[in-house]
Amino acid sequence: MNSKKKIIIIVLVVIAVILFSAVVGAVIWYNESTKPVNIHSTDIKQIQIEQGMSTIRIIKKLKEEDLIKSELATKVFIKLNNVNKLQAGKYDLSQSMELEKILATISKGDVVNDEIKITFLEGKNMRWIAKKIATETSNTEEQVYELLADKGYISELIKEYWFLTESILDSNIYYPLEGYLYPETYTFKDKNVTVKEIFNVLLKQTEEVLAKYKKYIEEDKFDIHQILTMASIVELEGNDLEARRGIARVILNRLEKNMSLGSDVTTYYAIKVDMGERNLTTKEINTYNAYNTRGPNMNGKLPIGPISTISEESIKCVLRPLNNNYLYFVADKNGKVYFSTTYSEHQNIINKLKQQGLWYTY
Repeated sequence: MNSKKKIIIIVLVVIAVILFSAVVGAVIWYNESTKPVNIHSTDIKQIQIEQGMSTIRIIKKLKEEDLIKSELATKVFIKLNNVNKLQAGKYDLSQSMELEKILATISKGDVVNDEIKITFLEGKNMRWIAKKIATETSNTEEQVYELLADKGYISELIKEYWFLTESILDSNIYYPLEGYLYPETYTFKDKNVTVKEIFNVLLKQTEEVLAKYKKYIEEDKFDIHQILTMASIVELEGNDLEARRGIARVILNRLEKNMSLGSDVTTYYAIKVDMGERNLTTKEINTYNAYNTRGPNMNGKLPIGPISTISEESIKCVLRPLNNNYLYFVADKNGKVYFSTTYSEHQNIINKLKQQGLWYTY
């Protein structure tokens, strides 16, 4: 073999060695680049992939968040493994995840579910609602009250919802939307849901419920605000259908006879104290307030507005009350309601309940 051939062979061998080394090096680099950035990391990074974001931009974002080792290796991996389209959404990712797992998570759309469920109970007032919103979301009680005090916002709602009237703008009303937010369990996108969004969802549910009775409401001699005001008293005073229908009739009978309703629940609401929190003082009972039906100058009058959240059942009870001439009712400590037509009968029932140990005391 002449020297020229030897040189050619040597050159080819060198090239082959270089190519082999390059291939081996590339494989080692690729394998290393697809491993976790930090296998020992326990931190979770939440990243948002926006709608319409390109694959290249997503890869760049992953690199910026230090979740992958190499943009190039990631592009190669996607090409070699025919990774499906990466989907928009919010993801919980970690530096301890291999590239394959990160891309599989985004490709499958295995997004973070930040949805929250909030249950608004029947018979609860706006103070309770404000606390509930503050507890379950990122809002504060103050933000709830600030929105309720925004007359421009309330006026816009009145234009949007047929059941909201100018009555809720009365200066004596504590909270304009009291009684108009339907109690139910609702799902919201996450804890960052706004108070406006919450109110809107609850108002739409109220609209859906009231729509079933719109014809009866329009035919009733009382307007929607008065109907819901009565329904809120019925909600708090009775705990079953029959009792609530009877209580609704007592309210109507007393209004017709120009009597005061004399309802404790309205007095507690008037002084912003919850039932069961403490006993009322004589001064509190006898002080005039547009909500206090036990106070002076309230003969034949309803409270200025609703005093709690209201169930569909209580609304139906006001629209379809029992037919009787009862003027009084009282409940024992177990919630059973007793009706009577005269004050003496009413007092006799109370005395019997006390003798039997059935009288409710705080």
